[in-house]
Amino acid sequence: MIRFRCLIWGMLIMSLVMGCQQTRERPPNILWIYVEDISPDLGCYGNELASTPFLDQMASEGIMFTNAITPAPVCSAARSALITGVMQTTLGLHNHHSSRTEASAIHLPDSISTLPELLKKAGYFTFNHGKDDYNFWYNRKDLYTGSYRKHALYGYSGLPIDWNDRNSADQPFFGQIQLKGGKHIFNESFTDKLEPPTVDRSKITLPPYYPTDSIFIEEWARYLDTHQITDREVNKILSQLKADGELENTVVFFFADHGMKGLRHKQFLYQGGLRVPFIMIGYGKQANISTGAVRSDLVNLLDISATTLALAGIPLPDYLDGVDLLAPDYKPHDYIISARDRCDFTIDRIRSVRTPGYKYIRNFFTDRVALQANYRDEWESTKRFRQMFKEEALTPVQARHAQQPRPSEELYDLEKDPWEINNLADSSSASDVLEEHRSILHQWIEASGDQGQFPESEEGLKYMLGIWGDLAVNPEYDGIREKYPELAGSLSEKRFEAFETILDE
Repeated sequence: MIRFRCLIWGMLIMSLVMGCQQTRERPPNILWIYVEDISPDLGCYGNELASTPFLDQMASEGIMFTNAITPAPVCSAARSALITGVMQTTLGLHNHHSSRTEASAIHLPDSISTLPELLKKAGYFTFNHGKDDYNFWYNRKDLYTGSYRKHALYGYSGLPIDWNDRNSADQPFFGQIQLKGGKHIFNESFTDKLEPPTVDRSKITLPPYYPTDSIFIEEWARYLDTHQITDREVNKILSQLKADGELENTVVFFFADHGMKGLRHKQFLYQGGLRVPFIMIGYGKQANISTGAVRSDLVNLLDISATTLALAGIPLPDYLDGVDLLAPDYKPHDYIISARDRCDFTIDRIRSVRTPGYKYIRNFFTDRVALQANYRDEWESTKRFRQMFKEEALTPVQARHAQQPRPSEELYDLEKDPWEINNLADSSSASDVLEEHRSILHQWIEASGDQGQFPESEEGLKYMLGIWGDLAVNPEYDGIREKYPELAGSLSEKRFEAFETILDE
């Protein structure tokens, strides 16, 4: 009898041990649905003009974050930060489209591993459909098990989903699927992808820093129209996960790299460039994440990196700048730093501090107008804006983006002034708040070793000058132009092809 009981207990213990081993052996799949150039203008975020039923349902079943802030308002800098979990300025990855040649290469320190490398080491199958766009030198095979191919939803057809390339169905995967989002409006076939109804142009209300002009209204409406395409693409991805039997094993992160592409949004540190949609959901076995919660705490997109590793059961490296959003001892951020540096050929340096109630912005190059020469200059909206500025047809609020000099400091009360119109930096009533935020930024620059304090390498500037030629007018290029006179001239056809390749990446 005693032997029989021991046998039963032994079997129970063995069963529990095997169950625990199986649980450990099969951590969740983790999928990043990474969208370009959109702000929180989806239906679930309160925009009544945007038709996003699938994303709205996803938000209602998952966790929707209403104050998610990107570390940079441009793709390559933000993506470099997320894939390492470290602020791009700490690693010298802050200048847009760096490390595009071996001569200008920036190497990660040996102490830093990318997320895909850490996940591969933990047994994950890793893949990325779409662009990488990282500002450091790397071998793609070190990061991704899956072969390099661009996802069908990113404009290429006939490519199977990479998670089906795993050696075993029991192997978890970490995947990134890149969606064009707001960049869909650059496609000639943009309207072919839309289904009625499209956004009613007569109901468009523009931010106060945009002129009420037909060009801007149409641009904003087309941007909202792209959400309809993104919504269907996300539904297609989730449907494929379900059809392949992987949905119940998967945690999905839906987020944007930075805000929409318009003037004063993308590449700038106002809310339009930094605040992005972020929804996280777990299905089936991961349903503990499907709470239907709405979280308004300050979230750094680098928290996605930390949360991803935590879900995979990987100890968080000490160097991470983000935190696990699902940790029992989770504590919201007191502030979030964002940074803008060189974007394409336009050199600037801006830093911001976002606290729960305020936004502080420090402009280091006050002699350069916000609307410097930039890649947007061929857009109809930019041409119209410059024309209206020249004709003095803009309101004082609208004209500020093209005026010189810029203020060295900006401070906004986001609760009273969500559009960031009324700069309180010179207000005596806000002097204590200004000093607090100024001190936060100063201490962060010192503690993090912000590499934006130092000039970019000659090879990095040489590469940009070689593409953009005489469009690169910042004084930092003067010495390079004298040393390499063959790089002078207008944007040639060869250079334009290189520029188009960069945009496509």
